[in-house]
Amino acid sequence: MINTSAIRHKSTVDMCYAADCDTAVVRLRTGRDVQQAYIICDDPFIHWLRRQEKWDGTRYPMTLSMELEDHLIWEYRTKPPYKRLQYYFEVTAGEERWLVYDNKICHAKQSDNTSKQCFKLPWMNPSDVIAPPSWVRDTVWYQIMPDRFCRAGEPDERFVEWGKFILPEPGIHGEFYGGDLKGVTKRLPYLHDLGINGIYFTPIFLSDSYHRYNTFDYGLIDPTLGTEEDMKELVRQAHSLGIRIMLDGVFNHCGTEFFAWKDVLQKGKESPYYHWFFINSDNFNIPVEKRWDTADGRYFTFSFVGLMPKLNTNNPEVIQYFCDVCSHWVKEWDIDGIRFDVGDEISHTFLRELRRTLKPIKPELFLLGEIWFDSLPWLEGDEYDSVMNYPAYDCVNDFDREKSLSSVDFMHSLNACRAMYPEQVTEVLFNFIDTHDTKRISEECGGNTDLLLQKLAMLLTLPGTPCLYYGTEIALRGREEWENRSCMPWDEIDSGKFSDIFSEVSLLIHLRHECQPLKSSSIEFIHHPENPRILHYLRRDESMDKKIAVCLNCGKEAFSFTVEGKVLFSRLYDGEKIMPNGTVIYEA
Repeated sequence: MINTSAIRHKSTVDMCYAADCDTAVVRLRTGRDVQQAYIICDDPFIHWLRRQEKWDGTRYPMTLSMELEDHLIWEYRTKPPYKRLQYYFEVTAGEERWLVYDNKICHAKQSDNTSKQCFKLPWMNPSDVIAPPSWVRDTVWYQIMPDRFCRAGEPDERFVEWGKFILPEPGIHGEFYGGDLKGVTKRLPYLHDLGINGIYFTPIFLSDSYHRYNTFDYGLIDPTLGTEEDMKELVRQAHSLGIRIMLDGVFNHCGTEFFAWKDVLQKGKESPYYHWFFINSDNFNIPVEKRWDTADGRYFTFSFVGLMPKLNTNNPEVIQYFCDVCSHWVKEWDIDGIRFDVGDEISHTFLRELRRTLKPIKPELFLLGEIWFDSLPWLEGDEYDSVMNYPAYDCVNDFDREKSLSSVDFMHSLNACRAMYPEQVTEVLFNFIDTHDTKRISEECGGNTDLLLQKLAMLLTLPGTPCLYYGTEIALRGREEWENRSCMPWDEIDSGKFSDIFSEVSLLIHLRHECQPLKSSSIEFIHHPENPRILHYLRRDESMDKKIAVCLNCGKEAFSFTVEGKVLFSRLYDGEKIMPNGTVIYEA
């Protein structure tokens, strides 16, 4: 008997959406016991046109789109001629048939005189179509923490010797090494050679910390990094090489030297900025600069960090302030994107208004949210264009760390990530295998170059847009937090020490650029039951006439494998066997 409790459909953007102005996509989730799903659909007013008393749609088979651990995802694509769609579903298993309506699920043979409400896609308004900037799907990102990337300026007594590691004391922000914007500009040819065409900067604005997530002035580039003219020149030169620039916007909270917070500390409730924050006690202004713990709730902060008071992004004045700030970044510096730190805590009102302000200035501006879980409420077309894909990051890490997981388990986990969003969002999800908030991937791999390249091959061939953390291309190591933010060893890089691994990573990145199937949202898995740790998948382009295949040996034994098409990249593959940690990418 069909498990009807496993059946789910809602007319939300993950299950019923416009892929473009002409194409509607409808998804239905069922249990794995369903053998076939059908959609019965047509224009909601078609019976009027046909002079019929009642609406009656046409029955079409749905395609099995994705397999999850306990569910199946069925899909139907159509081009409604009148831009509207009314529908319900039929699911079958053998002779058993059930009908799925908006208000009920009933057996097909059941005599039922009560109402049956159909689902609807009322109208495919062009302005409601979720449309991330087209350039993003073609981008390979590179995350830079400016203080640690490259120092073009002269040594200064304020800075630690470049590359010398000093573990900070608890509660201290850490040392400055003096990396600057001119240093990034100097190294743009290096990034261009690597194949990078998008840079994501961690914060660059005035602060007393090297990471600058406690911002003091959102309009002033930190002088240790350079000037506004340095920023403009960096963007100009990056654009001349085809490299886009995305800045980190810390709008959830500020630093204690932010002008509004300082005014509140001085004037209390008499400050015109008092309601720019969440202050819950008259004793909030006892020396907060020395306190990290705000668990007493006297005012809200990022986490419980007293040095990062939380901004009230519901306040119209706060919204207007940041609309003005970000407009300046876009108009004057010509940036291409903004990444929103702690993007799930910022109000939806703030995000919608900021989008309405910025998109007319630069329609192709990319708005990326830092959210670590299912982010559908922020991805309906009026807030973020994409989010950081932490669910996929966890999927990759789980498969790596838990050796009992099979390729089928990996498929189920990845498909659960893909089923969260419309396909056009999946294509631009911000994928990564390490960031400033995680252990470096080379550390995860124990310094094993073959394993590192296998992980990079996954990053660059799975659906979504990939981002490399600075130094990953040379296997820079480091555990979480302080130790994963070491300086780029430019003397060693320039001497050619890392030329071999740089070349391999560059080849993978250029394959990503050149192979259109790698930029789509589709993926098809091929399982090898005799060796369940073989990860083998196909990527297709929209026309389905070209396929790229990826085969990764994540097991402990050599895997006999013969490639019939052209090999595009290989590691630990002799033409007959893929060794453990080996990789083959080929035309299928």
